[in-house]
Amino acid sequence: MIFDFALDPALRVPALITARLAPALALITAGLLLTVDRRGQGLFVALAPIVVVAPLAAAAAWPHAVTPVHATLIAALVVAILARDRDDLLQSECALKLAWVLGGSLALSWAGDQLLALITGTHVIAEQWAVFGTNVVPHDLWNVALPLSMLAGLVLAGGAPFHFWLADLLQGGRMWAAPLAASALQIAGIAWLARRIEGVAALPDGAAITSGLLATAAGVALLFGAATLIQQRRPERRVGTLASLQGALALAMLLAGTRAGLDPAWIARWASHLVLAVSGAGLLSRFLPVAADETGRAGVLFRRHPLTGFAGLLAGFSLAGVPGTPGGRLWLEAARALAATRHTTVLLLLGAAWLVAFASAMRQWREAAGIPADAPAEGRAVPWPARAALWIAGPGVIALGVMWALANR
Repeated sequence: MIFDFALDPALRVPALITARLAPALALITAGLLLTVDRRGQGLFVALAPIVVVAPLAAAAAWPHAVTPVHATLIAALVVAILARDRDDLLQSECALKLAWVLGGSLALSWAGDQLLALITGTHVIAEQWAVFGTNVVPHDLWNVALPLSMLAGLVLAGGAPFHFWLADLLQGGRMWAAPLAASALQIAGIAWLARRIEGVAALPDGAAITSGLLATAAGVALLFGAATLIQQRRPERRVGTLASLQGALALAMLLAGTRAGLDPAWIARWASHLVLAVSGAGLLSRFLPVAADETGRAGVLFRRHPLTGFAGLLAGFSLAGVPGTPGGRLWLEAARALAATRHTTVLLLLGAAWLVAFASAMRQWREAAGIPADAPAEGRAVPWPARAALWIAGPGVIALGVMWALANR
């Protein structure tokens, strides 16, 4: 299987622990936020929707098991969750956008898969690459069918120019569902692409064509994702754009994998980090002010609970790749892989995108902390379940990095 650790017993225990821990913590934060969103309904009734988002956490816990069928079901589940409350205009708008964007891309990719099966005579991907290596099938057909078969993966991964749905989801979706939904869709997209390119490194001609497609996709995602991040003023949309850069980062690793082979341990670490970092950063964004030309006073979270606010910032720092965080390690490893496989242009774009992401994290910190003020704290109190969720997600991301470091000893 893709991303399977069975072939390397040394990776099995630490990889399985981190791969299961992060989704479990993200699910706990979702449960805490449900008690806030549905307070007054009784604990059992309030927590009942956790059953709906549990499959999304499972996709993050077992990325190697996500197939195209699962990706389609995950997309349908996310749209159903968003469309449930028709009185919420932001959620309804987000559901409509996801329905036509994801639905259209999945249909086109299904058509591409069927076209590949038709021209090669097999549905087995390894056999399709073998047929491609014989030069029996005209390359013009491959140049049409292969990009179509990869389109759904690119859209689900959330890299630019398909990054808008991530920002919409994290701004318009319920906080107990949006981070898990966004992470599960991105993981499904990378699993889709990894399945498509599995084994291609052994075929130079196949590696060349997939490398060209992924290089373009990764380069565009990094360039336009960074440009979009510079312009974002709403904290929720900043987090969505940072998540799209995480998708671009995974595309860059897949690009390196077309020559050196896929690194299953990196993909597993990326998936576990993504689900927890987006949960923490997405929740924190709901308590941050919209960017203005001048820095104002801190929001109620940082005035009343500064340590809790900083704990939430840890997740945002890691999502942006700030050095010393687990996310920073993922960015560095991706850069090393691109350098080793001599994808210089994408490497330079990755460096530029990292600088923009780092600057965005620092700007978010400044806006969150605000300017000093002696006036007493104003505004409604921050519910304790939301504060507890920030303490789980932020330090939880740092705990992942510690476990990765211990696993390498």
